[in-house]
Amino acid sequence: MSRPPQSHTESDNVRSTTALAARPSSGLTAAERQTTLESMLQQFRIKRRGVGSSFGTSIGSAFEALWGNRTRSFLTMLGIFIGVAAVVASMTLTQSVSAYFTNIIEGLGANTIIIQPGSNSNRGVVSKQSEQSLTVKDVQTIEKINHVTAVSPAVVRSSQVVYQGQNWKTRIWGVSESFASIEGWEINQGVWFSQADDTGAQSVAVLGDTVAKNIFGSSGISPIGQKIRIGQGIYRVVGTLTPKGGFSQDDVIYMPFNTVMNRFGGRANASVDGIQLQVDNADNVTVTQQAVISALEQNHHIRAGQPDDFQIITSEQLLAQVQQETAIISVLLVGVAAISLTVGGIGIMNIMLVSVTQRTREIGIRMSIGARKKDIRNQFLVEAVVLCLLGGGLGLLGGLAGGAAMSAGFGMPVIISMVTIITPFAVSTAIALLFGIYPAVRASSLDPVVALRKPK
Repeated sequence: MSRPPQSHTESDNVRSTTALAARPSSGLTAAERQTTLESMLQQFRIKRRGVGSSFGTSIGSAFEALWGNRTRSFLTMLGIFIGVAAVVASMTLTQSVSAYFTNIIEGLGANTIIIQPGSNSNRGVVSKQSEQSLTVKDVQTIEKINHVTAVSPAVVRSSQVVYQGQNWKTRIWGVSESFASIEGWEINQGVWFSQADDTGAQSVAVLGDTVAKNIFGSSGISPIGQKIRIGQGIYRVVGTLTPKGGFSQDDVIYMPFNTVMNRFGGRANASVDGIQLQVDNADNVTVTQQAVISALEQNHHIRAGQPDDFQIITSEQLLAQVQQETAIISVLLVGVAAISLTVGGIGIMNIMLVSVTQRTREIGIRMSIGARKKDIRNQFLVEAVVLCLLGGGLGLLGGLAGGAAMSAGFGMPVIISMVTIITPFAVSTAIALLFGIYPAVRASSLDPVVALRKPK
């Protein structure tokens, strides 16, 4: 390919540059001088071929400069990688947590009301009382309220479960026969216990999937009809539940409410750990909620203006609260990761300033053969952008892998949104422009005569 003819001035500039590059004071070997000179002359020859060619040359020079200082570039990029990976992992994890709890709450249905002991502060934090405030009498009162179709008290205990040498520590929930429909549990094998089992305090149990697998999984024996030891008593397994997945939701055993109260300590009017009820229609939830509040205030002798000693919340309110809390956690995690990104950005600026100092003579030579200030500025700015985008791209992959692993480890769905994918590149570019513009401007502001005179 023939070279375009050069003007007399350009030829003089090339000869002048060649003489400068050949000076012994440069400290470069002949091969290094030749490589550097050829690179600069190539840029000089194509600088007038268009914006695209100039930009491509800047990218090529950026990769050459970064590859020439591989270790330094890697350590600089590491700060961006860690920051972006932390942002992506935290966003993936919080989105997965939000989706997990949303699925659980939506599984309750829009006509579910949950009552817990303890007063509700202004910020929504439940303050547990020294004595539980909900009783069996409250359950009986709620059953008589209009639009209430199902009510279940709940008491929770912890105990060791043993079967033929296999043992597992889990939570024991004492609930009513209607609890399965309120919570949306599906039976995998067997049946749920009946109202007669609850009334007669029968020694029967329904196992969550985690418990069933840990107790019966290795033996291959069907749990249905088998007798297991829970605490000091023997209980017959009547059913197992379809897994819902996530955290410890499946690590549970459900037993009749009266059975748990009698076998694990309790009285007819003893306190309960919570009450769940179902309303006939979602449109009647608000009216029923107010009726329940009035009934419980009357039972607990709470006067007007005094704070309630219980918390009542609908599934929709619970969903809004969970989404608000996960949003707060997400902001906190991203804020912590932003600190790492800021440190990485400062590292970018520091390295680019060092690069400008070390390449002063190169800048002088480029400007002496026709490079404009914006060409020098763009070259260093492109180097910063390339460095940040490489770190951001690798951080995206690392963050997605880390977030997916944590989400899957907790049994939650892995949620990856477009925001999660776009954010690293937007953040990386912003950091490059923010922290790379000053070194780039400083490089373009150098006086070529002074730059050429600087000793190597």
